[in-house]
Amino acid sequence: MSDLRKIIIDDQEIEVDGAMTLIQACEQVGVEVPRFCYHERLTIAGNCRMCLVEVVGGPPKPAASCAMQVRDLRPGPEGQLPVVKTNSPMVKKAREGVMEFLLINHPLDCPICDQGGECDLQDQAMAYGVDFSRFREPKRATEDLDLGPLVETHMTRCISCTRCVRFTSEVAGLTQMGQTGRGEDSEITSYLGQTLDSNLQGNIIDLCPVGALVSKPYAFTARPWELSKTDSVDVMDALGSNIRVDTKGREVMRFLPRNHDGVNEEWLADKSRFVWDGLRRQRLDRPYIREAGKLRPATWPEALSAAAAAMAGKRVTALLGDLVSTEASYAIQQLISGLGGKIECRTDGAKLPESNRSAYVGTARVEDLETAQMIQLIGTNPKIEAPVLNARIRKAWSRGATIGLIGEPVDLTYDYVHVGTGRADLQALLKKDHKAILDQPSVVVLGQAALQGEDGAAVLAATMELCEKTSSKLLILHTAAARVGAMDLGCTTEGGIAAAVDGAEVIYNLGADEMEIAPGAFVIYQGSHGDRGAHRADVILPGAAYTEENGVFVNTEGRPQLAQRAGFAPGEAKENWGILRALSAELGAALPFDNLAQLHTHMVAAVPHLAAIDVVPENEWQAVTSEKMAQGDFGQAISDYYLSNPIARASALMAELSANAKARNSAPLAAE
Repeated sequence: MSDLRKIIIDDQEIEVDGAMTLIQACEQVGVEVPRFCYHERLTIAGNCRMCLVEVVGGPPKPAASCAMQVRDLRPGPEGQLPVVKTNSPMVKKAREGVMEFLLINHPLDCPICDQGGECDLQDQAMAYGVDFSRFREPKRATEDLDLGPLVETHMTRCISCTRCVRFTSEVAGLTQMGQTGRGEDSEITSYLGQTLDSNLQGNIIDLCPVGALVSKPYAFTARPWELSKTDSVDVMDALGSNIRVDTKGREVMRFLPRNHDGVNEEWLADKSRFVWDGLRRQRLDRPYIREAGKLRPATWPEALSAAAAAMAGKRVTALLGDLVSTEASYAIQQLISGLGGKIECRTDGAKLPESNRSAYVGTARVEDLETAQMIQLIGTNPKIEAPVLNARIRKAWSRGATIGLIGEPVDLTYDYVHVGTGRADLQALLKKDHKAILDQPSVVVLGQAALQGEDGAAVLAATMELCEKTSSKLLILHTAAARVGAMDLGCTTEGGIAAAVDGAEVIYNLGADEMEIAPGAFVIYQGSHGDRGAHRADVILPGAAYTEENGVFVNTEGRPQLAQRAGFAPGEAKENWGILRALSAELGAALPFDNLAQLHTHMVAAVPHLAAIDVVPENEWQAVTSEKMAQGDFGQAISDYYLSNPIARASALMAELSANAKARNSAPLAAE
């Protein structure tokens, strides 16, 4: 039940929810209130005092607008509406005083600070500060922390806003950061000087309002005004986090998260944030042809004619990788079906049904996790498969939701009921009485580890039956960004990957680097990096990476999103759809489009919901039936979080993070 109250802010009357804080109410009328410690997605600390406002008729001193609710305001003596002023002389003097205090110990090293140009303290000192300081004593200095290879620290600049502490403890589920000491001796530090162990730690760089926490890999490489900024989506996992790609010339300099309440809020996983150095290394920048067992550089006409000659009149199978856009998927599907070949995108062997969208996407949205009272995880480790999604499950847990897990017991950053480890436990759960949770909103999250066994279809059928019995929504948590879009376009073969490659004389490998291709078949590899697929190839056609072409990706909840081109592919590498269009002409069966717009028109005509960017289509529930389930435990879908795709494997930073994680996991537990 809403508790609406009327108040006056800077001569503007507004009606808002009484539970709102004054800083939120000010935002409703378009009045900006400066702040350092307040953040919409973190608990209220109220310790920077920059957001002071004047409450007329209240105490004769300014009030912290982040910590006072609208319902705390009292009407005037004759019932007048409460009045809040954000630009009175009292407020101006208070803000100047707060800013002067904040700058007492700040080193004022803006010219050599990596945060320069995008620093909240710098901007607000210009807007609300004074042009002199009355402080003449020596400034305090503190030692820098070693938080690991991602976050660089300059703790002398810290203004103790505690945003990093609140984020790590509330959102990321870490207890390693905190504040010690009192008064002038207080400082932010990590427990016993530990480095941070989280897949979300890079977000504290965005949260820090000063230059105390900055990006270590990006440090001193560019200033914000030198960068071209492009909106895109992340493909490192299937969540489809919204990102901004910052480029300088032809180089990608960094990835930053964009706010999207329905997908990633404003967080970004570390692999997604720091993988950009992998876009520069081990790139395929020219075509190659294998002759006498060795690859030699070739021209595009040579490579295309060699590929066309190999494919002509042969049994061709196309395999789609994890990072392929829907446009490239559609182009290859049209090309291969025209040749009478087979195509398969489920290269990990997941038993996802071909045409039943409610069974390969589910019926739940990512947002539904937040309001669920019961979340049942089956064969998934969301902390590794989708760290930002895991943070949302933790948010539901912190609000009182019960989490259950069937799978390996792992640290998920929140408490859960460990129902069991495998198929027998899923069957036992099916037989239980679920009357108690029928009227509660609940979600079942099914991971790829549960679907990759031979009996994956039976596990899916049992999971859908569980959803029906508990009135739960189903969310299939994919590990590949390209999978849902490729399934929507029908890039599948009945019988899965084994049926697709059986009897194939030519395999067209479109970026499928997560599987081994048996000897025998002629392999044409099209991709961006010299990874496993290129090593096995007889012809290599260099393609663009996800930041180098426009493309639609459909995330794990079935939401089509647009990844825009931020730069150009290196050397002679071309856009993936363009390579396939050129190859079709070489084969004498030219595809019916000459540019991306025409391709998109054809694709949308075939699958209309791909035109509705950022809209999650409703999926009609179609339960599946299957044979008997086998025995055994569910494993892990991803063995190494940091090295799960060719771009990540090309990244030196991801290799370092992977080595650090292995060392941490194998560390002795006691003194030896």
